[in-house]
Amino acid sequence: MKNIFSRFVKDQSGATAIEYGMIVALISVAIIGAVTAIGGKLSTAFNTINTDL
Repeated sequence: MKNIFSRFVKDQSGATAIEYGMIVALISVAIIGAVTAIGGKLSTAFNTINTDL
């Protein structure tokens, strides 16, 4: 039983997948923030163009 537990503690195979998942989550948050910030300005620009036409 002790041998099984020590192998489980030393196993690092899932750590890489978790790290990649965290990186993807951070990139997603950055993209959502950028799109939200740019979305309002873009909407205003299109409304101005629409009014001018």
